[in-house]
Amino acid sequence: MAIATPGSAPADAPAVLSAPARVRRLRGSRRGTGAPGAGSRGAGRGIVQRLTPWLFLSGAVGLLLLFTYWPALNLFYYSVTDWDGIDLEKNLVGLDNYIQVFTDPRIFSVFWVSLYYFAASFLQMAIALYFATILSFSTRFSNLFRGILFFPYLINGVAIGFVFLYLFQPGGTLDTVLGWFGLADPPQWLGDPDVVNWSLAGTSVWRYTGLNFVLFLGAIQSIPRELYEAAELDGANKWQQFWSIIAPGIRRIIGLSFILAIAGSLSVFEVPFIMTGGANGSATFVIQTLQTAFSFRQVGLASAMAVVLLVIVLVVTVIQRRVFPDEKVDLT
Repeated sequence: MAIATPGSAPADAPAVLSAPARVRRLRGSRRGTGAPGAGSRGAGRGIVQRLTPWLFLSGAVGLLLLFTYWPALNLFYYSVTDWDGIDLEKNLVGLDNYIQVFTDPRIFSVFWVSLYYFAASFLQMAIALYFATILSFSTRFSNLFRGILFFPYLINGVAIGFVFLYLFQPGGTLDTVLGWFGLADPPQWLGDPDVVNWSLAGTSVWRYTGLNFVLFLGAIQSIPRELYEAAELDGANKWQQFWSIIAPGIRRIIGLSFILAIAGSLSVFEVPFIMTGGANGSATFVIQTLQTAFSFRQVGLASAMAVVLLVIVLVVTVIQRRVFPDEKVDLT
């Protein structure tokens, strides 16, 4: 019989483990006595977690491929065929459609109509920048004026076309207002080939000024107010503040608006199609493309026209980015 000393455990008592040892033994027992297949389930959960972001992206990427890139590939294929849009057979013609686009004056000459909209886009940006600069500071009823300027952009293009169709018709609203000021013989706003494109371009200015206004307004409001306060302390007037603070601060947005102006002027469709249908010399390149495809049943040639338009927009955009690089602006 063993005699235990005071303060010591009996000889036959189980050994008492320290706290760190108990934790290590508990972890080891859990690893050793785990249920069969626990490791495989953990690996499966890890794979699912890694694949979850790709599963969310797959839906959006699939829709993009189905409704954007696949039709674009078909467009390139149709552009080298003589397909009429009805027959099942599509005969390859090579580059004949592209040669016709650049050699037929009836097709490529409609690009001159885009110059009216391109010139009007500068007026549009000037008006938007003017009102954005004024309304970015404390002005009475500024929220009301902001809503009035942006509201035309929210209206459907077809509705705008019908509204201005009644405005420009002979004896319509515009002729009545001009008659109040003594103009008894106004021009045919939509019937005169020398005036019709200016009328349509003015309609586009009224519609899209709100978009540029919102872009400019957001860019101006992002400029720190401390810069204006420092400029006022130095004695700079509003005009000097505009050229020294606002213009450099919104340079990127001005470049973006310039790109949108070029792309928009080359692809104008809604306003002239609703108001004139391309008559009296108002047909744009997009209207000419649709008429070639659905009126004359030359889908192959129309596809080549669409590809040419896409290439022109991309080339002009690249040139613009080279001439006006996207440099970081630091006003501080």
